[in-house]
Amino acid sequence: MNVTTIVLINGLWMTALSWEHWARHYRDKGYSVIAANWPGMEGDIEQLRRDPSSFANLGLTDVVDHYEQIIGELETPPMIIGYGFGGLVTQILLDRGWGATGVAIASAPVKGITRLPLSILKLAFSVLGKSLSSKAASLTAEQFHRAFASSLTEAESLDAFKRYTVPAPNRVLLQTAFANFTRHTAITVNFRNDTRAPLLLVAGSQDRVAPSSMIKANFDLYRESKADTDYKEFPDQTHFSLLQETKVADYVLGWAICRSNGSKLTAVPNQTDSWSVKLST
Repeated sequence: MNVTTIVLINGLWMTALSWEHWARHYRDKGYSVIAANWPGMEGDIEQLRRDPSSFANLGLTDVVDHYEQIIGELETPPMIIGYGFGGLVTQILLDRGWGATGVAIASAPVKGITRLPLSILKLAFSVLGKSLSSKAASLTAEQFHRAFASSLTEAESLDAFKRYTVPAPNRVLLQTAFANFTRHTAITVNFRNDTRAPLLLVAGSQDRVAPSSMIKANFDLYRESKADTDYKEFPDQTHFSLLQETKVADYVLGWAICRSNGSKLTAVPNQTDSWSVKLST
């Protein structure tokens, strides 16, 4: 299957602008790229910060249905790439039968991961605790630096914070935090689905929001499925830096091309820190 369209799904506390490096990189390679915002999140970053009312009531189902509609209007199945909560959305979309391939980068936890890392719980409840009177929660610059962008200097992190971050719907945070205590939840994925498209789970070894241990636990949940599922961990990458590295974007694209052709991919760094690809059938 020749995949020509890539759908990028952003994570919580950010808009589709967070994909600007990947979108440009893929378009330069000739791909059609769709980087659509969550519903109600169109507009200027400053405007969304001042007034989050257009998206403050969103739940995860609203977000998944939004991207399902976008993908359903395409002529051919796309490659779906999601980051953070977008990675969770990607897994749900693949379970629903969408996409030629899917990549979940530093994915938010699915229902079934019984031991959530303390770091993600502390972040979620710290943010929620400061916004009980509103329906949307904001990160502080300090929280962003500590959790998302610890590999950057404070000045670099502050620049990234100002460029990308917006409030997040509290409802999405709560749905994730209490998924394992809710019988019917939007976060449910059928891990034994044998017919879904190939899935790659990507982790960063220095990620404090979605630690590699959690991504590995997510990967383990798929072990009983006959559908292709792969795991890739990038050393020294934090939650935010995964979106800044074209070598990560290249690996993800190479994996998707190989999976679409029924091959397997192994990537190894060469001396210039780019990535070469080995194929096996």
